[in-house]
Amino acid sequence: MTDGRGETPRRTGMTEKCGVVGVSLDGRDAARPLYYALYALQHRGQESAGIVTHDGFQQHSHVDMGLVGDVFGEGDLNPLAGSAGIGHVRYPTAGSVDTSCAQPFSVSFKSGSLGLSHNGNLVNADEIRDELAAVGHAFTSDGDTEVIAHDLARNLLEEDLVRAVKRTMGRVHGSYALTISHDDTVLGVRDPQGNRPLCIGELEDGYILASESAAIDTLDGELVRDVRPGELVVLQEDGDGFDSYQLVEEDNTAHCFFEHVYFARPDSIIDETLVYEARRNLGRKLWEESGVETDVVMPVPDSGRAFASGYADAATETTADGETRDEADDGVEFAEGLMKNRYVGRTFIMPTQDERERAVRLKLNPIKSTIEGRTVTVIDDSIVRGTTSTQLVQLLKDCGATEVHVRIGAPEIVAPCYMGIDMATREELIASGKSIDEIRDAISADSLAYLSTDAVADVLGKERLDLCLGCVTGEYPYDIEGEETDRNVERPQLTSRQLSAND
Repeated sequence: MTDGRGETPRRTGMTEKCGVVGVSLDGRDAARPLYYALYALQHRGQESAGIVTHDGFQQHSHVDMGLVGDVFGEGDLNPLAGSAGIGHVRYPTAGSVDTSCAQPFSVSFKSGSLGLSHNGNLVNADEIRDELAAVGHAFTSDGDTEVIAHDLARNLLEEDLVRAVKRTMGRVHGSYALTISHDDTVLGVRDPQGNRPLCIGELEDGYILASESAAIDTLDGELVRDVRPGELVVLQEDGDGFDSYQLVEEDNTAHCFFEHVYFARPDSIIDETLVYEARRNLGRKLWEESGVETDVVMPVPDSGRAFASGYADAATETTADGETRDEADDGVEFAEGLMKNRYVGRTFIMPTQDERERAVRLKLNPIKSTIEGRTVTVIDDSIVRGTTSTQLVQLLKDCGATEVHVRIGAPEIVAPCYMGIDMATREELIASGKSIDEIRDAISADSLAYLSTDAVADVLGKERLDLCLGCVTGEYPYDIEGEETDRNVERPQLTSRQLSAND
């Protein structure tokens, strides 16, 4: 259920966006490649997984709650016949946490069958749902994906595929990367500001659309390019190629900078930038802006590792004051000081505060020889509530660190995300309404510094106006009720044509 801004009741912390994939192959069943691709995108969602295929005659679907490996067994893949299909892994940011909102969402109607996988979040889903419900459309979920599916199905009754997609794009407002199956045709759509990632890859016997290039690599494919903002890509049947239609063009993009900071796999290429190198370069910028001379710098695994590596590399070249370092001075030592228990769930999805605090101790174990009697800089990608950071600082001090300095490879998060990241509310965000000194005191660090927004834009090679920075500025690239915008934007007016119960 969403509120008037399209926002859902939030979970206890920052969780990931969804992952989408679509393939069209030459005669080979699509189910198993989709299954492997979803495994490669598992980091983007652990709540549910699903695959929809089409064999040229009928649509086949298997969707359930759980991880990819739990949802699909051999007996689940074999019935998914057909060389074209789409898949989805979900972490809920809009809609209920149950099978009614698990994806791909599939529907049959007079013009055929649709399957739809969605990464992102609409801010006008309630308006469109109410409009369609008033003329007889029955909804089975409270998610925004079904809203897109109903609107597209209605438009397909009157238009060809390309025009129908363009009409729906003109009505929905918010972030979306979509893989869609219309019978045995697979297509991909990226919202006009390119907020969510989507790319095209070439396989030995066909083509693939995926949220990240790591899924293409898993299938031994080659990355062709990103889907452009506002572009519709239609994969040709039997994997012969793809057709491109630039349906909408905007003056500026709104790429989510958090893809590079945290969400994407380090080995993925997002908007022509290798995520691992972006994070290393963000770490280098962090040293330039706020480096501190300590005995050791260590990452919070795994998200802080590339930042800490770049930070330590930069520290071998210059001092914290920006002077060229003497050859005999190696700078700040990079070391692994925290070992991760990979069988413990992410701390920010623990349901209670006590469990989150205990989970930090279960998840991370300090290496005493790296820490005891030494000054330490610990690097992470972000601070949301501050619970984990507070526990880490205390953990390191309990282990004998004489000083603990915290450096963050992104600007402070001061506002919620409405575009597909399940963040805390303003009241729960530690940086909302607090100065950096107040945050430092709250987590008991000896010093604290964040990376500047300008540094993020510089590393990603973007103008600030071409990035979505809403969570760190409080100004958004979409028209969200009650929030400021960073550009001239208005949500679509939905009275452009008369609806009837026969639509």
